[in-house]
Parts: sequence; structure tokens; C-alpha cells
Amino acid sequence: MKVAFIGMGVMGYPMAGHLSKAGHQVTVYNRTTAKAKAWVDEFSGEYAETPAAAAKGAEVVFTCVGNDRDLREVTCGEDGVFSGLEPGSILVDHTTASAEIARYLNEIAGTKGCGFLDAPVSGGQAGAENGVLSIMVGGSEETFVKAEPVMACYGKSIRLIGDAGSGQLSKMVNQICIGGLLQGLSEAVHFAKKSGLDAEQVFDVIQHGAAGSWQMVNRHQTMLAGEYDFGFAVDWMRKDFAIVLEEARKNRAKLPVTALVDQFYADVQSMGGGRLDTSSLLKRLESD
Repeated sequence: MKVAFIGMGVMGYPMAGHLSKAGHQVTVYNRTTAKAKAWVDEFSGEYAETPAAAAKGAEVVFTCVGNDRDLREVTCGEDGVFSGLEPGSILVDHTTASAEIARYLNEIAGTKGCGFLDAPVSGGQAGAENGVLSIMVGGSEETFVKAEPVMACYGKSIRLIGDAGSGQLSKMVNQICIGGLLQGLSEAVHFAKKSGLDAEQVFDVIQHGAAGSWQMVNRHQTMLAGEYDFGFAVDWMRKDFAIVLEEARKNRAKLPVTALVDQFYADVQSMGGGRLDTSSLLKRLESD
């Protein structure tokens, strides 16, 4: 299948790579052309000078960029995806963005005779590199059925949740859960160390019980070692939390823990930790 991938960041780069490895004809675009050229040097495919050029002739176009503004620019801007997308094609957005822009892009796609799916992902850079991402999807079932086999190149769990915007709302649920889990894990690690326990032994036991989570299994050792130079960055999490808290103001959901953890991440940023992994909440507790 002829496809295009817009956005060669830490997620998009390996995701597009899996598409190429699966035999799809891939054209990539990135605002920094050097990244697109580097991808072409590593994988089989080509790069385009604009999103419109990348989308021309593609059956499915994927986007994975920074935020609502970036997404609007690469899709609706001059030489954006919609300028090159042909009727019958599908736009799949993997950006973590607002439900509002997902619904907006769905409307535009409809006027052009195209399908649209908002399909944010969870699993981080490691999940993208290993092709085992969880993908939460909003859109029509007809469009989903066509795009799912292609997303399966890098997705392990792919689920259609509901209409356009449902994927983004589901990703917000995901981020709410992660924030609370990481704050709890950070406090647990901090408490174990202050108590003089062999924290490694403690977590080796409890990770298999009711307290266990992906975060505990995959992050407690690096947290104990004070290693935070990988994974999903604090700056990105605060961007996501801003989306979550804005949506909560609209639907009147009460998110006191999420709002508090957001402020804890602001503290990490003020400590110069904006690019640290989200598990660096522990660093804040140990800063005194």
C-alpha cells in the first residue's frame, strides 16, 4: 500500500520504519528535512518537501506531531495534507491532541470524501521501536476496518472506542492513570529508601501483587538508580495534562490528583528536568 507519514519524531520515526519493513511504499515528511533524509537512509522509502506532496497518491496518511497547532499546520495549512489528500484516502492522526481538533479534522476530511481516525498511542518510544503500541481510535467503523491492518505494523492492541474524538479522550484517561501511578510509585520508592529497606527486594515481591503495574515493573530499577534520561519527557506530559485539564473544565470532571501531579511536574521543570522521563517525580521528593 502507498502510505505517507508526517512527523519523524521519537515516535513517528520508528513507526514509519515498521511500515516500510512490512512492505508498504512509504513517503515521509518532517519540518526538519535532515530527519526525513536520515529515515530514508535507514529504511526503504522516500521523503517529500511538503505534507501535501507526501500525501499525494497515498491511500493512508499518518500524522504524529507535537500539539494541536502543529497538527493544524501540517494538515490544514498551505501545502498541508488536505491539499494533497485524494478522495477515498484516509488520514490517521497519532498525535496526542484535543478531542476538539479531532472532530474538526474529521469534518474537513468528510467534505473531501476522505476518512479520518484520531488514534493516539501509548507505549512510549520503546513501544514504537518494538512495534507494540496500544492505539485508541475514534472514527467510523468503516474507516477503522480499512486502516487497522496498516496500524498493526506497529500496534499490538488496537481498539475502536467510538466516534471522532473518542481516541483522544481515551488517551486522556491513559495519562490520568499514568500520572497518579507515577506519583504513588515515586512516594513508595522514597519511603522504602527512607525506611532503610532493600528497595529492590521489596519491589521484586510487590510488583507481582495487587500493587503491581507496568510502571512499577519497568521503572522502579531506573528510579532507584536515579536514571531519568529516557522515555516520555516531563515537558510532553505537562502538554498532555493541559489538554486533560481543559477537557475536564468542559465536562466538569473532578481531577484533583491529576491537577496536583501536574504541579509536581511543574516543580520538576523548575529544577531543569523538563526533558527527564516522567518517573523523575522521585527526583522532586529527593531534592531537599
